[in-house]
Amino acid sequence: MQTIEQVLHLMTQRADAWEKTGDQRCTFLRCYNLMSSNMALAIHEGQFHDPSWISTLMLRFAEYYFEALGHYECQAEHTSAVWRHAHNATVQTKLHVLQNLLLGVNAHINYDLPLSLYDCLHEEWATLSAAQKQLRQDDHEKVNQIIASTIDAVQDTVVEPQSPIMAVVDRVMGRMDEWLLSQLISSWRNEVWNVAIRLLDAGDSTEREQIRQEQEQRVIDRAEGLIAAF
Repeated sequence: MQTIEQVLHLMTQRADAWEKTGDQRCTFLRCYNLMSSNMALAIHEGQFHDPSWISTLMLRFAEYYFEALGHYECQAEHTSAVWRHAHNATVQTKLHVLQNLLLGVNAHINYDLPLSLYDCLHEEWATLSAAQKQLRQDDHEKVNQIIASTIDAVQDTVVEPQSPIMAVVDRVMGRMDEWLLSQLISSWRNEVWNVAIRLLDAGDSTEREQIRQEQEQRVIDRAEGLIAAF
């Protein structure tokens, strides 16, 4: 497993390369990089109950993104259906900057995150007390605050340079547009925690796979809605 610093460097390298070639996927990755950088700072500042656990979760989360990207670029048969759909839509279609951003956020948070949470919780979950489980959830929810604090930077450095009209929207709405995006992402992350709990509570691998497939379809349906909404 790579270090957080190595992952951040990889994000920057890939986003720079995509931006140079006009690849719209740089939009989400720039956002992801900003939020991950703020996560790393929060870990360093001791803002989490268990910085070691949240660091492991952060790295596993990033692994899902880059593994899916590698599979997609190799046209592997086992490429995640969620990410195949998101990459195809972004690469093959001229989308609004917000669509590019939200397609990536939808795929990564709503699909990769519950799997990452399961991976980082399943070995210990049965042995944790109710209080310890709550601390894990509290650390998960703390990330919502970090995301909210990053939205302004995403708006200023990622969204507005690609869509100047969004600067007008920002001036008219004040912080309302950032608040709406933050609330959307937070609501998705709250849903994701519940999906992860379902995976942890599943009786066997067959039931877990059914839950995964249901979530996969839910995320693809949501992506279709994002594409059709503009």
